[in-house]
Amino acid sequence: MKRSWFAGPYALWMILFTIAPLLFVVYYAFTNTQGAFSMASFLKAFDGQYLTILWRSLYLAFLCTVLCFIVGYPAAYFLASKDFSRSQTLLVLILLPMWMNFLLRTYAMMSILEDNGLLNQFLKNLGLNPISILGTQGAVLLGMVYNYVPFMILPIHTSLKKMDVRVIEAAQDLGASPVNVFRRVVFPLSIPGVISGVTMVFMPAVTTFAISRLLGSGMFLLYGDLIEKQFLELNNWNFGSSLSMIMMVLIIISIGLLNKADPKKEGSGVL
Repeated sequence: MKRSWFAGPYALWMILFTIAPLLFVVYYAFTNTQGAFSMASFLKAFDGQYLTILWRSLYLAFLCTVLCFIVGYPAAYFLASKDFSRSQTLLVLILLPMWMNFLLRTYAMMSILEDNGLLNQFLKNLGLNPISILGTQGAVLLGMVYNYVPFMILPIHTSLKKMDVRVIEAAQDLGASPVNVFRRVVFPLSIPGVISGVTMVFMPAVTTFAISRLLGSGMFLLYGDLIEKQFLELNNWNFGSSLSMIMMVLIIISIGLLNKADPKKEGSGVL
């Protein structure tokens, strides 16, 4: 048997469940309800109200990515430290929530943020006034960071662990201060992991819909919600496909930036 035959089941799976659905999306995006070629759906996607939703999604995804970086880089740097002996245990604790269902994690966040949730109970015990955060943009952003921060930590941790410690030792022997060692050696060498983490966080964040629907209580619409609504509620597959095509272009651009910044895939992987 030829070794390439073993790829047959995977190739069949890709054709049936990846390529074929994409072809349907392309077909519906460039046709109207009668099946004739039309660009009306694409033109409609660039109306002001839909561009506002797209901008809101990009803005929240950008904030989520920045916050995940602010939280994730120090955590990855701490876990990758050669002086820290329990890094593997904490790394497993970071991975543990990812083994749970995505919706379960979001529902858990709802129970924390609701009016009678754990957060307000904690504030009451401290003698502080409770806050109403569920149904706000802040709750959606918090849920996005909670769900996606492991995707920032893991690739950065991988880059830091792959780093040759002799380079750091050489910089220290040459008299570089700890700040300069980090600024001129450690951080530049971890850039592939940062780029990978940014891409892994930004792409799902910009397309999310479950988090905004559950934690936002339907108060504002994101691009993922808009696409879901076209397919499942309004049965407007043409417009929904056009919106999906626009989102796919953004994802392809993100992947292209990742490949350009990290051609050797040095930031990929988790362990």
